[in-house]
Amino acid sequence: MADKTEEAVEETVADEAVPEMNPTGDTLNLTDIAAVIQIIDIVTKRGAFEGNEMADVGAVRNRLEKFIKAAKPPPVEAPAAETKA
Repeated sequence: MADKTEEAVEETVADEAVPEMNPTGDTLNLTDIAAVIQIIDIVTKRGAFEGNEMADVGAVRNRLEKFIKAAKPPPVEAPAAETKA
């Protein structure tokens, strides 16, 4: 039984894209928060939470995701190419 669980865990972990970690000391950054969101997604798929806990976990996950989206810098627009007349 443990072998099947370990195989399933290894397959799930291999399928998940993990953001590149650039630790810069003891600070918390957007990459860390994005990693927490992915961890929540993975453990939810594995059934780590009971049904009555899912709403709370989902609410925290959604708040983290909104924070990430709000904190991302706006896309930089390339300057328009000038044409000579």
